[in-house]
Amino acid sequence: MSEKVTGKAFDLKIFSRLMSFAKIYRWEFIISTLAAILLSLVSVAKPILLQEIVNTYFEEKDKEGILYFSLLMCGFLLAEVLLQFLFIYKVNWLGQHIIKDIRIKLQNHMLQFKMAYFDKSSVGKLVTRLVSDTETIAQFFGQGLFMIISDILKMFVVAVVMLFMNWKLAIIAFTILPILIYATKLFQIAIKSAFQEVRTQVANLNGFVQERVTGMNIVQLFNREKLEYQNFVKINDKHKKAHIRTVWYYSIFFPIAEILSSIAVGLMVWFGGLDIVDSGITNAGEIIAFIMMSQMLFRPLRQIADKFNTLQMGMVAGNRVFEVLDTESQITKTGTVEATHFKGDIAFKNVHFSYIQGEEVLKGLSFNVNAGETVAIVGATGAGKSTIINLVNRFYEINSGEICIDDHNIEQYTLQSLRNQIAVVLQDVFLFSDTIFNNIVLNKEGVTLNDVKNAAKEIGIHDFIMTLPGNYNYNVKERGAMLSAGQRQLIAFLRAYISDPSVLILDEATSSIDSYSEKLIQEATDKITKHQTSIIIAHRLTTIKNADRIIVMDKGEIVEQGSHLELLEKDGYYKTLYNMQFANEVA
Repeated sequence: MSEKVTGKAFDLKIFSRLMSFAKIYRWEFIISTLAAILLSLVSVAKPILLQEIVNTYFEEKDKEGILYFSLLMCGFLLAEVLLQFLFIYKVNWLGQHIIKDIRIKLQNHMLQFKMAYFDKSSVGKLVTRLVSDTETIAQFFGQGLFMIISDILKMFVVAVVMLFMNWKLAIIAFTILPILIYATKLFQIAIKSAFQEVRTQVANLNGFVQERVTGMNIVQLFNREKLEYQNFVKINDKHKKAHIRTVWYYSIFFPIAEILSSIAVGLMVWFGGLDIVDSGITNAGEIIAFIMMSQMLFRPLRQIADKFNTLQMGMVAGNRVFEVLDTESQITKTGTVEATHFKGDIAFKNVHFSYIQGEEVLKGLSFNVNAGETVAIVGATGAGKSTIINLVNRFYEINSGEICIDDHNIEQYTLQSLRNQIAVVLQDVFLFSDTIFNNIVLNKEGVTLNDVKNAAKEIGIHDFIMTLPGNYNYNVKERGAMLSAGQRQLIAFLRAYISDPSVLILDEATSSIDSYSEKLIQEATDKITKHQTSIIIAHRLTTIKNADRIIVMDKGEIVEQGSHLELLEKDGYYKTLYNMQFANEVA
């Protein structure tokens, strides 16, 4: 969708899409509209009653009449307050419920994206879309759209009453309106551009802060504090300038609007006063009423300009949110076969794949993994080892070829059932800010604490967990910061084990942990891989030397296959890797 700045308060297409979320709340919509209509009628009663009091009861010095009309005015004021409360509550209630629905839809849509989308997208900007932009959409309904409708209704009723009471004074007031409307139009065009820049800078700021906080250890390790501080100052300065630009437009428009409304009041008092002196047709009550009504006419117009800004910000935010909702980056879900349990036969058949078009990572890869077999994949960095894991789980779509499990193309399986049967332990373990138990079961139904404890005992890590404060209820904090790398690996391994997978994948799961943790994982690996298909990607000899078969990759192709001893006898690529990487470990 285009973000071209125009004078339009809103884009009709975006407006229609936003309003489609209000359909299920039609009664709240109707109540809000009725409250706005009644509010416009009740508010104009005050100047009419005041005119009557001044013209009739002040001149006649009728105390009872003054009291009666004063109480009547108080009644209308009370009614206006109650209607105002009902209106404000309902429109904001409606806005919050609509953004709740939008957030749910947006979050669900983002959860279905391919990994390639997140590879190219800033986390901070996505957070801005889901949190800040949707909140701005709430203001679109609560502080923008309905408030504008209410103000326009009020202005219309006031204009009609003014014409009915004294058309000459009304014409004087109306002569100022075109100038004020034109100034408002210019203000809208300028402020929309400014607010678009504000939203852009907010997203940039969020993205910058998100990345630096997440990578704070790298920032400090490489002494980048000063440089990152300077970069932050520059981005923050752009954010400040974008906001100051909006303030500058406000500081010009509102004084101009105030001057114009004051001129209108002065002209009405001057003309009305001369008319009273010359002919007596106009009366003091009318002048007082017109002063009140002119404020009711001009003030909403000034406020409408301000609310148009909110409306425009909501449009810009809606545009950004719908851009994400309109993004088609989902894995194709045409599969109908439910994978209840795999035997474990895996076949790659002439698979070609590239993360970036024209730069192939896998170049016609073909190999088989038999059911119950443990296959290790080794190779230099960039050989394509981890890519195999991503493709088996369908995190990415292959360019051509076929990947089969149990003689079915993996695209034939439903995505959820396919992933339920494959457990992966990655080198960089991600843990949520939650308890160890919840990080292990990930809210999987039917798994009890006793199940987790028994599984932990089977693979030998129960004692480690019991040493932690709170044991299985220990909160590991964000990304598992309270645990060491080795401890996080142990938790991830137990998470994979408790899921009872048909296929186990270890992606360099022991490459960055201590010897004690590696020993525990190696013992657990031996247990879990005994009777099921396992694929192990690793550098350490202790992880792969007992594998049934080792596949050696280089630049997206298989260069050797065989057992550890068979490959050492060939004096080929594997032996070179062994001499370079594993000889010291054997020694």
